[in-house]
Amino acid sequence: MFTRLTVPTPFQVGAVNAYLAGRTLIDPGPDSEEAWSHLLDALEERGLSPSDIERVLVTHPHPDHFGLANRFREVGASVAATPDAAAIMADFEGRFERERAFFTDFFERCGMARSTAETVTGLPEVYLRYAPDVATDQEIVSGDTLVVQDTVLDIDEVMGHADGECILSYDIDGERRAVVGDHVLPEITPNPFLLPPGDDRDERPRVLPSYNRSLDRLRDRDYDRMLPGHRELIDAPGERIGEIREAHEERTDNVRDLVDGPTTPVDVMDGLFGDLPVTESFAGMSEAVGHLDVLEERGDVTMRDRGGVLVYEPV
Repeated sequence: MFTRLTVPTPFQVGAVNAYLAGRTLIDPGPDSEEAWSHLLDALEERGLSPSDIERVLVTHPHPDHFGLANRFREVGASVAATPDAAAIMADFEGRFERERAFFTDFFERCGMARSTAETVTGLPEVYLRYAPDVATDQEIVSGDTLVVQDTVLDIDEVMGHADGECILSYDIDGERRAVVGDHVLPEITPNPFLLPPGDDRDERPRVLPSYNRSLDRLRDRDYDRMLPGHRELIDAPGERIGEIREAHEERTDNVRDLVDGPTTPVDVMDGLFGDLPVTESFAGMSEAVGHLDVLEERGDVTMRDRGGVLVYEPV
């Protein structure tokens, strides 16, 4: 049902997959002239113009996925996303400022120099130019359904790659399929990016434990095909999810070995990756803290505050 449109991005991950069915477009790509021109060409090849798109669905509020939504909304399309995604897309710069304030302090507590933490948390500012604010016309939550070309899409909110993620599942040609954004990717193991506390939560969410549970749940549903946000379609979803879970468990084991005494998250990041460039440090800290969260939840390590610095020790 969905036609994959490959849209270029200026980001390291490469092109993003937009999906078109009738007059519904999923994840149009970043707000750049290159992406817009490429998408216009793809629509024109199918006899469509931007004003023909009636609805834009967003799987998650990252710039490479929702950035062009505003251009379509300006010419008449409605935008649908989860409530958390809607709040982020409505004030993307405000979200960035809140994340920067929280993670600058948090990374310092994790053992990072204050000046380094300020640099690491300031780098994502460059993404703002690709993600203009956009209002959401329809908020969708788990259990909701949408109809696209007489096919029913089931909405399922998930956690693991971004706040406000959702996947869109449907039956067609005797198969169970899902548009999954970046929740499951071929070749790439999706990074469980750290998230800040939100309006409805006092503490930061433990993202990686939640992501592991989400993957286990999706694997049990026996999907026949997944349509990911990057690269090729996934024709053996259960097998691919198993590979991702295995990679996570191997990394968790590595982190357990690194915690052989009082250990900070920065110690773990350095042990895993060595001398990371500062541009990769947010992802590195997300990995380190995420796997420490898994070990703490399993009772393998304990965390305490030692003079304002978080340290983990084996149980």
